[in-house]
Amino acid sequence: FYSFPPFILYSLHQQSIVTISTFIWRMNHTISSCIIYLLFMSKVTAFTMNNKMFTKYPNTGSNVGHNEFRFKTTSNLQATWSNGQAVREYQDFLASGQQEIPKEADGPSVIVRSINPSSNKRLADAIFSLNPQQNDIFLHPAQQDHALPLQLGNRESYPIYIAIPPQELKEFITQLPDSWKAKREDFIFLSGGPLAGVIEPILKDYGYARDSITQLLCGGFTTPDTTIAGAKPRDLSCKIGTDAQGEEKWAGETAVCGKWAGAVQERFETNGIRCKTGFYREWRRWMWERASFDAVFHLVGAVREEPTTLKDVALYYEQEASDMLWQVTSNLRGWLAVTLSYGFEERLFGFAEARCGDVKCEISEDMFPFMYCPPLDKGNMLIEYLNYAKQERGLIPNIQLPKCDTKPSLMRQGNLRADGVI
Repeated sequence: FYSFPPFILYSLHQQSIVTISTFIWRMNHTISSCIIYLLFMSKVTAFTMNNKMFTKYPNTGSNVGHNEFRFKTTSNLQATWSNGQAVREYQDFLASGQQEIPKEADGPSVIVRSINPSSNKRLADAIFSLNPQQNDIFLHPAQQDHALPLQLGNRESYPIYIAIPPQELKEFITQLPDSWKAKREDFIFLSGGPLAGVIEPILKDYGYARDSITQLLCGGFTTPDTTIAGAKPRDLSCKIGTDAQGEEKWAGETAVCGKWAGAVQERFETNGIRCKTGFYREWRRWMWERASFDAVFHLVGAVREEPTTLKDVALYYEQEASDMLWQVTSNLRGWLAVTLSYGFEERLFGFAEARCGDVKCEISEDMFPFMYCPPLDKGNMLIEYLNYAKQERGLIPNIQLPKCDTKPSLMRQGNLRADGVI
């Protein structure tokens, strides 16, 4: 075929002998040749696509003819769901223009502790025990004589730890007096771990899941009985190696975000408990990572016939826990547009091996709505195990579960560990 640029050069060189009519004829011939060439290449491309990206269906009585092709993608991409709230939160974060976490100093604080005699108060007592000055005060809005002070530690704005069980949180929020509502920007909500669980759905319903609200991930420290002399929370975080840049990698850390992040970090690190800070978007990933750990590891271990610890799950039931974790993370991306940070498996398994040797796997009916809330209850494998725990092990008899007709495989039902011990 003729090539357009060489032909122009040739024509210019031969101007003295090429007539105008001949020049026009050759231009038309060149254009025609180019069109033919493009048509030829389009046929080649279509042939290649038919072999790589289309599936040919025989005429089997369907509406797809014998010589017709149906498009079939070769991409591994799966369906994703748009999450308007996630986009809005990111836009608000960019609009804030913040480059660093603002640091507020620790000081006298209000700790909201349950007034129910049967409720667990270990989280509230743990927060109080970390204050070396012991000048925090316990209050609850349900008691008429428990009004918030106008000032505390010479500050009109001061931290207010909402350290009540998650079962009481909704009632607490809906029944707040106006004087307490005026201080809601100072609230510090506690989540994560076996005592606090996942409270994000409740906070979202009432507009508390946002950047300015302080939230504390409290699964990285112990909550001992502080009535025993000398008993104080201790750090549970652990080193799990170094990264490619030679920096230490940590797992199981306490984490905090929001207005009072600096004050909370100061209180914990003064007592030797590692506490990292971040913006709400970062903190949310850390929270859901811990929630995934609590849901998966406890479930995989609780269905065993013998007592099993979280460390046992990491050592002997790694494949089951890993498969279930990946299903959970897929649901987090699809339902909440939350993607766990790189290396989450290494962190969770490393934390279980290093710090959870004496933590028994269990499923509590009281904490079930806060350990297996949506979307943690959406994975097929997780639903399969929950039904097995209810029907075969009798662990959660009063919990309504999605129907599941399949059971875990015989190998997964057994108790033969990787080291041969039964």
